[in-house]
Amino acid sequence: MKRNLLMLAFVIVTASLSAGEPNVNPLMAGFNQNIDFNVLTPEHIKTSSETIIEKSKTTLSGIFSIPKEKRSFDNTMLAIDNMYNDYGKVSYNIYLMANAHPDKATREQALASLSVLDKFDNEISLDENLYRAVKEYAESPEAKKLQGFKKKYLEETLRDFERNGFALSKEKRDQLKTMQDRLSDLGIAFNRNIAESADTLFVSEEEMKGLPDDYKSARKMSDGRYRIDMTYPSYVPFMKYSQSESARKALYVKYNNRSVDKNLQVLRDLVGQRQEMAALLGYKTYGQYRVEDRMAKKPENVWNFESALIDKVKEKARRDYDELLAVKRNYLKDASASVINPWESSFYNGILMREKYSVDDEKIKEYFELNNVTEGLFKISQKLFDVEFSEIKNPSVWHSDVRMFEVRKKGKVIAHFYFDLFPRPNKYGHAACFGMVKGKLTPNGYQLPAATLECNFPAPSGDRPSLMYHSAGSASVETFFHEFGHVLHNILTTSELYSQSGTAVPRDFVEAPSQIFENWVWNYDVVKMFAKHYKTGEVLPKAMFDKMVAAKNVGSGIGALQQVFYGMVDFTLHDKWNPKGAETSTDIVKRLQNEITLFPYLEGTNFQASFGHLNGYGAGYYGYLWSEVYAADMFSVFEKNGVMDQKTGLRYRDIILARGGSEDPYALVKEFLGREPNQEAFLKSLGL
Repeated sequence: MKRNLLMLAFVIVTASLSAGEPNVNPLMAGFNQNIDFNVLTPEHIKTSSETIIEKSKTTLSGIFSIPKEKRSFDNTMLAIDNMYNDYGKVSYNIYLMANAHPDKATREQALASLSVLDKFDNEISLDENLYRAVKEYAESPEAKKLQGFKKKYLEETLRDFERNGFALSKEKRDQLKTMQDRLSDLGIAFNRNIAESADTLFVSEEEMKGLPDDYKSARKMSDGRYRIDMTYPSYVPFMKYSQSESARKALYVKYNNRSVDKNLQVLRDLVGQRQEMAALLGYKTYGQYRVEDRMAKKPENVWNFESALIDKVKEKARRDYDELLAVKRNYLKDASASVINPWESSFYNGILMREKYSVDDEKIKEYFELNNVTEGLFKISQKLFDVEFSEIKNPSVWHSDVRMFEVRKKGKVIAHFYFDLFPRPNKYGHAACFGMVKGKLTPNGYQLPAATLECNFPAPSGDRPSLMYHSAGSASVETFFHEFGHVLHNILTTSELYSQSGTAVPRDFVEAPSQIFENWVWNYDVVKMFAKHYKTGEVLPKAMFDKMVAAKNVGSGIGALQQVFYGMVDFTLHDKWNPKGAETSTDIVKRLQNEITLFPYLEGTNFQASFGHLNGYGAGYYGYLWSEVYAADMFSVFEKNGVMDQKTGLRYRDIILARGGSEDPYALVKEFLGREPNQEAFLKSLGL
């Protein structure tokens, strides 16, 4: 039953924090009090994890002591949900600190506490007494009459127990617990190795030719060389603009070998342990185990989905490839050029965009200053979902870059969220939404949800503000909207149970509410609200935007195949690989890259060593495209009614976002669409 506990001008208001009471652990804040991150210490993290474990044990003892004939939904099922809620409020924020706190000692203690918390979580999931309590309640007359979200919660709780081995003997359950503890340690190690990987490429002035001046000035060293690290804001522009093929290749090799010295073995051990666990539970593969409780249900549905996509998009991908090849031949003045290497695709795609489609990302980003984009994002969200965002003045946060906001609906505070948007050493390296508190109905009222965006957008430098690419890479406007879609899913929930709140939906659907939100950055009537030149204030010209739209599907086939490749690597490792055999994970990457993508594998690269989704998703990366099909279908309703139509926005809020995991996602999508879902809108979005 493991819950995976380890994620416009602004009105300025004064923060209401839990600070003020001496000796109060900030991670144990009272009901609807915000965490006082300013005073957080490693000791607070250690003691809060110890305290919540003891509190959970007390709760469990109370549940176990209830006689069978007196069991009810409230004293058994709701008590379990309450326990996980209290546990999650601590563990979620410790997880955040492990990924975002600037202090090394705090991060290390957070990682150590996460290991302890996750192991205790494993103990709960394998507790026979808890299973007995749920089973006893399930056999009661009251349980047999349950309907709606309560019935779903009971059925899924029982299913999760069975997936955790309660058909096994005591001896085998003990083996399972050992395996799960080992998996917890391996997962933490895999993530830590990626976070701590700090390789750097040093390049000359000649090798920087083609890079924008602001990029160069931010990386120039006193000896005249330039320091290129492995973060997205460094990697993506260099691969796109550097005219030095050898330097791009060198950076590509370094980037695709992050953590290779440690994580190839960790990955083999991780997948091997997962396969052993699945076999112990009676599954043929970990892939079969993983998708049983997802929308996909069976591995063959995943394989069929991926194979069908390859067949549908490969023709478009070949057209994309030929277009890049023509650019390369013209650029090199070499008609015999016949191959696009993986470190060349971004470079030649950039030339294609600028010369054929007159799309210059460097010029375009001058219209997307971060504060203006944020204002636009908020205007859109507030209009569609009938809410109001207000910035908290002088909030208590874990770093000075972090901003905090409160959310109101009809004048009433309903949630909070944070923005932590700029890179810094040892911070989470991509863009993601981290849940902090889940919405839940309690005797004291509704628990206010909270979440944070951890991103790596370019930081302001001197008189140069933070300028964002529109849709290139993870430091883009499109990514900002995507991740804020996750925030909205978290903060607009109305679910009564923690276990069904916000993003507590099947993993192959969880991306849909974020993917749908990307579409707003491709509508000029929306974009012109916030796309203003950072110097002149000029609104992004429609002619320029029209060229961006015309170029949108340039490379869409290549991009879709790349996502299929990632999904196939992940699912092959977990459904068809024997980690104890002769075949290595690199062998699989090489084979699949050459079979699926049109770019040849480069010997000596091991991207899987830093592909964090292999830990977080684990046989579930296919869900990114799976959910995109549903996202495109849902957005077709907005296209029909108007992308700023509040009536449609409120239906989407109340059906998809608010209900979270309280109902089957397929049924929710069908209700919102008013028909059966299909792939037509998704394929259309690729230009097919």
